[in-house]
Amino acid sequence: MALLITDECINCDVCEPECPNEAIYQAETIYAIHPEKCTECVGHFDEPQCRQVCPVDCIPENPDYQETKEQLLVKYQNLTS
Repeated sequence: MALLITDECINCDVCEPECPNEAIYQAETIYAIHPEKCTECVGHFDEPQCRQVCPVDCIPENPDYQETKEQLLVKYQNLTS
C-alpha cells in the first residue's frame, strides 16, 4: 500500500531526501507521494523512512492504493531493475 501525506504536513523538508524511491515531491502547498513509486520502503528498509523522520505524524497509508507486502516487493524490483 502506498503512503499519503496529509494536509497536516508542515513542509519541514525532512521526508523527501529519506525516500529511496524518490516518490516524495514538493506539491503546490505541501509534500506529496507518487503512489506508483511508493513501496513503503519494502526492499530498502524495514520501516517507511518518511514516517520515521516526520515530526508531525502526517503520513498514513493511502486507502486508494491497497497492496500486499509481496506486491510492494514486486514494485520495488520493477523500480530498481
